[in-house]
Amino acid sequence: MKTYVLHLPRSARPGDAGDLDKARTVKDGFSWGAFFFTFLWFFFHRLWLAGLLVLAAVIGLGFAMEAFNVHPAAGFLAQVLLSTLIGLEANSLRRWSLTRRGLPAVDVVRAHNRDEAETMLFARWLQRTPAAARQTTVTPAVTPATSPTRRIEPVIGLFPDAERPL
Repeated sequence: MKTYVLHLPRSARPGDAGDLDKARTVKDGFSWGAFFFTFLWFFFHRLWLAGLLVLAAVIGLGFAMEAFNVHPAAGFLAQVLLSTLIGLEANSLRRWSLTRRGLPAVDVVRAHNRDEAETMLFARWLQRTPAAARQTTVTPAVTPATSPTRRIEPVIGLFPDAERPL
């Protein structure tokens, strides 16, 4: 089974089917497409800067192998290792890029394939209500400066004692 991550716009409201038009589902794990097609995979997924950096890395590695007169088998092994690294990190870069573009991760599911994952993710999204989503949001913790009942004690060493209940 594979893990899939659902990315939706920040303005998406739980239970709204219209927001699913802009949804992106990304597999978490090794990308065989990125392993075999390296920079072309990045261009296909509209990750232009990452694609250019990967292209420069592949070309630079090839020139370095020629400049240092490396045995062809070692050069091939280096290219395979670079492709393996690209395959391992490609989907992470894609998820990071989607988050930066305003499509944060909102749900994660394990499924056998992408279709099954999308079915489960979309069903979960449509079953949520705005009130339930508000209940599951994490409220910020009270800091010592804003809590009037907590005494501030000096800390000796690296780790303070466990806090006592208020």
